[in-house]
This record gives sequence, structure tokens and C-alpha cells, in this order.
Amino acid sequence: MRCSMRSKSLAVLVAGCLAASASGDQKPNVLFIAVDDLNDWVGTLGGHPQAQTPHIDRLASKGTLFENAHCQSPVCQSSRSSLMTSRFPHRTGIYFLNPDIDGSPALEGVVTLPERFASEGYEVLAGGKLFHNRDNRRIFETIGTYLDENGGFGPFPEEKISDPFSMKLWDWGAFPANGEDMTDDRLARWAVDELQREREDPFFLAVGFYRPHVPMYAPQKWFDLFPSEEVLLPQVVADDRSDLSEYAKNLTTLKHIAPTHQWMEDNGEWQHAVQAYLASIAYVDDCVGRVLGALEASEHYENTIIVLFGDHGFHLGEKERWAKRTLWEDGLRVPLIVSTPQSRKAARANQPVGLIDIYPTLLDLCGFDSDDSLDGDSLVPILADSRALWDRPILSTYGPGNHSVRSERYRYIRYKDGSEELYDHYDDPHEWRNLAGNSAFKNTKEDLAKWIPPASSEHEILGEGSTGHAAYEAALAALELRRAN
Repeated sequence: MRCSMRSKSLAVLVAGCLAASASGDQKPNVLFIAVDDLNDWVGTLGGHPQAQTPHIDRLASKGTLFENAHCQSPVCQSSRSSLMTSRFPHRTGIYFLNPDIDGSPALEGVVTLPERFASEGYEVLAGGKLFHNRDNRRIFETIGTYLDENGGFGPFPEEKISDPFSMKLWDWGAFPANGEDMTDDRLARWAVDELQREREDPFFLAVGFYRPHVPMYAPQKWFDLFPSEEVLLPQVVADDRSDLSEYAKNLTTLKHIAPTHQWMEDNGEWQHAVQAYLASIAYVDDCVGRVLGALEASEHYENTIIVLFGDHGFHLGEKERWAKRTLWEDGLRVPLIVSTPQSRKAARANQPVGLIDIYPTLLDLCGFDSDDSLDGDSLVPILADSRALWDRPILSTYGPGNHSVRSERYRYIRYKDGSEELYDHYDDPHEWRNLAGNSAFKNTKEDLAKWIPPASSEHEILGEGSTGHAAYEAALAALELRRAN
């Protein structure tokens, strides 16, 4: 923990109270909600002025909203394995969509977050996308119950609606007619049923929703909330990437599977895709609301910690990009809300934190012994005092040599080719002006660069064949070719 003495005292007091309740028969339950590909387009975060998320907003009014929260990797598997083990990707070698956790020698014997709760006597129940690949069944079915939802991102129409060229998942539009046919709907119903049951043991109930991940499908009624002619597009400036290195541009464009921004504009699909993302968010917010409503109506509410997060950001035209896999704010910033039985009131915290901090925070809140092997820090000091001093920025990585460090004010990026970016979020929240070449910010860069791991400590890339592997390798090949010439 890194906080002021006053905040440490508050944190000790809060943790002590929670540990006292955990020591008896009233160990706190945990409701753990993951929302796939949800960026900061949440009403209370203000990422898009038309976002409609009344249920997530209501949760934020009953807990701490971490306004400056970031994933540790802008890739599903890498982000989720980092969260579930509280290890940075550069320590594990899991940078992209594979391997699974048991494919990393560095993680041999490591106890994941839900496994730790099972070892503490908790009933572990899970459904949907929480880990990324087979780790869902491999881990959850070993320690508890897993709802094996074969529907995943489906159902799918017979023919794609909007994008006939990209892979199957890359599509958007009003589908299906009935929300009850969607996987997230079934997950919500399952979670509601579980929350209505009486339980002898404390529970760790994890629900992993699939939307707004592509395909951005939702029933028509959710599209109707955002009439297409009224949809506002993200702010974009011409030549936004003109002050970036060739490597930085290649890393975010070569071998990516999402449609290009030029294609979106040329085919008149930008507004439609933004509408679909907003509709998908509104739909999944409704699913989240049903789960939260069931908890609040149950006997468990007064003794349940709630954690809700998105696994990474998502571009919808910002910086002329679509999807994830970038080290910019739009690729890394995520919603993170923690609500505890001891404090069901609104607080907003702007300290830079990460999903990697969730694991040690829950250990702290539940009164478990701490684990010094975890890379994250407990957020209990901030839960106790949202203004607590916090002297650690947060690190994010997209393959060896590519790192982003976010402080309260600045984002510093350094790439494998040595090129840099620096953005002042007080004056430039869209990251349009790269200040890395301005000598006035030399000390700022040096301070933030101290948090970047040395190349000698970075684990080699594990796995192969995923889209992230391909993009990283293409950018590296282009760099080596330029150096050779």
C-alpha cells in the first residue's frame, strides 16, 4: 500500500472492521461482475454523452467509482489472466489471446483469485466469460460450479448484417428479436436464481457478461434508445497520429482484424456501429441491473461486496482506430466500481489504479492473509478515503517493449523502438498532442519511465497464432526491415 499516514489509519480501521466480521459466521460474500469490452462509455464516467447505463450508475452511487482505472493489457486473455493472478503480463509471458494460465511456467502453482476464495471455505459459483479460454471450465469446475454457456457471443443471424468482409464476430446491428435468446440474458437469469437461494457458506458469485464485445448485437428496442440520426460520433482530429513513430502506427494497424476507420467512413457505417455499441451497453446494463436488483432484494445484500469492471477499453474511431490493442486511454481505461457493506455511498477516486489491484483488495476486505507475491496493491486506503495520497502510477503492456504508465495527470508510452508519447490529461483528455519531444517535460518522462520494467526482466512471448501475436510480429518485422535498410 502507498498512502498517507491519515489514510493508513482509516484503512486499518476499515480493514479491521471487515476482518472482524469475516472472523465469525458472517464472512462477506462477493458478487464479481465482468463486462466484456466495456470502455468508459458509462453514464457516470462520461465517456460518451449519450451512454445510458442507469444500473451501473446506481451501483456507482452506492460505492467507490475509480475514475482513473486501467487494464494491464488491452487484450482479453492477457488482461483477465493478469487480473485473476495479480501478475503483470511482462512477468508471465501471457501478452495476447493465448496460452491459458497453465501454459505459463511463471504461473505454476499460483493460486488464482477464485481458487483463493475456495481455499477460504467459500462456495464458488461462476457463469459466462471470466477467464478467457478453457480456464473457465478448468478452474471453476474444479473448485465449484460453472454455468457452461455454449451460446457465448451468439446467437448469430444467418447472414452478417453490416460487415461482410471481416471475421464472424466483427458485425453489428439489431438482432435477435428477443433478448431472452441471448447468452447474457440467460446469465442474468441464472445469477438471479442463485442470489435468491439460502446458503450456509459465504459465496463468491462471478458473472461474466459478453456484451458489448463484438458482434454488437442487441434487440431492436435497445437501438431505439439511440435514433441513428441523433447518434454523436467520438471526437476525432485530422492527422491525430502524425506525431507518432512509424512503429507506433504499425503496432496499431498492421494485421489487425477490425475494419479500418477509412472503411467505416467510406461505407457509412461509423454512426451505425457507434449506435450498436451504445445499444449493446444499454442492453448489458439492463442485465447487470437485474442481478443487482436480485442481490438488493435478497438476504445477502447487507453482507456482500460488489465489484464491477470492464476488462479493457475499446476504440470506436478515436485516433482513427477500432477495437482494442492500443496503449492509449481509449484502449486501456475501464470502469471499476467497488461497493462494500460498510459504505454504500457514492465516492469518486482519481488515483491511477489497475485491475491488477482487485485481487489484493478483496483479500484485504475479506480479512484474509495478504499475499506478498501479488503485483497489485490493496485499494482499501482509497475505499476508506477517496482522497488518499497514492504515489504509484499504473503500468499497462502490449507485448514486450511496449508499455504505458498512467499517473493522475499524465500518460507516458514507450515503445520497443524507443519512441515515446506523453499526454497531459489536464489539458488534453483525448491525447491529441504528443509532448514527448518537449524538453519542458523531461523530468516528467524520467519519473514515469522509472516504472517501466527493464527489457532484461520481460518474459518472452508465450503462445502463438492469435491476432495479437500477428500484429506484434508484423510491427516488429517492419521495424527490423527499416533498421536493416
